[in-house]
Amino acid sequence: MEAITRVQRLAEAGIRQVPPQYIQPLDQRPIKSKSESPSPSPPNNIPLIDLSKQSESIKCEIGQACREWGAFHVINHGVPLELLHQIRSVGRSFFEQCPMPEKLKYSCDSSSAASEGYGSKMLANDDSVLDWRDYFDHHTLPLSRRNPSNWPESPPNYRRVVAEYSDKMEALAVKILKYMSESLGLAPSCIKDAVGDFYQNITISYYPPCPQPELTLGLQSHSDMGAITLLIQDDVEGLQVLKDGDWITVQPLADAIVVLLADQTQIITNGEYISSQHQAITNASKARLSVATFHDPAKTVKISPASELVSKASPPRYRGVVYKDYVSSWYTKGPDGKRNLDALLLDS
Repeated sequence: MEAITRVQRLAEAGIRQVPPQYIQPLDQRPIKSKSESPSPSPPNNIPLIDLSKQSESIKCEIGQACREWGAFHVINHGVPLELLHQIRSVGRSFFEQCPMPEKLKYSCDSSSAASEGYGSKMLANDDSVLDWRDYFDHHTLPLSRRNPSNWPESPPNYRRVVAEYSDKMEALAVKILKYMSESLGLAPSCIKDAVGDFYQNITISYYPPCPQPELTLGLQSHSDMGAITLLIQDDVEGLQVLKDGDWITVQPLADAIVVLLADQTQIITNGEYISSQHQAITNASKARLSVATFHDPAKTVKISPASELVSKASPPRYRGVVYKDYVSSWYTKGPDGKRNLDALLLDS
């Protein structure tokens, strides 16, 4: 007997009102994005960076995007476009074609944060408002954590696609962190060296149609814990990023990958670059799928501002933190914007 109700099961039952545990507090309910207002913002609201350009141009554009947004699209990124299509396809196949009893064989441990498998509840505590989302989380790096037998067998190419996608995302994350380091005048490997070997998770999220999207969120407002997140959407919009106090809906681009800076990178860059506060909204008519690839430090790594970015004129803004302690705080307190990062701010 499953302990957690799957959101997809609720949606397919044809409910007209969402259960109370999914209703967000008034001050956290979604509001229309600026891009949906009568005077819409330009499409591709977050910056769009072409990685086939000259290196100096890329570094300049990435630096500006990291300072102003903490989020940007990349195109000509080197990841085969067919692979982007394949991982969306196997994800949809699992959620939409696999019978529920088969899906439940892969259920994750709902009492343990960030356990691998099929789930619907991100936090282990019982009093949190639930997201309108089901997901499958894969532990993919280091290779000692990667066990494809924990992943769906159907469709037959599922495991191969996820493994190949993992490797391509790792290479792209290294490339982008290199550009970020160089854009700050640091050694190319500075940020990556501070992070160390990646602990990578790939989360395929499925957001079923919601009868009351104005009351719910697919994913509550937060910034990611780790170093850098690479995300792809399908053709249904839902990702929003916070910019100057306004929620901006990120228009899906089939061939692009969304880069979201995460909290440890903001610490390493001493606040020069900002992690992206973001959320996912729901809609009443269409299911949505996204694939997020998280690149985190090992739990034992201590993250501090890079010494090259600290001086008398620019003192450290954050106290150092062992990553496992940061993760524990994040899951204990819940996401709630960027409060876990703000808790590390030093007195000015």
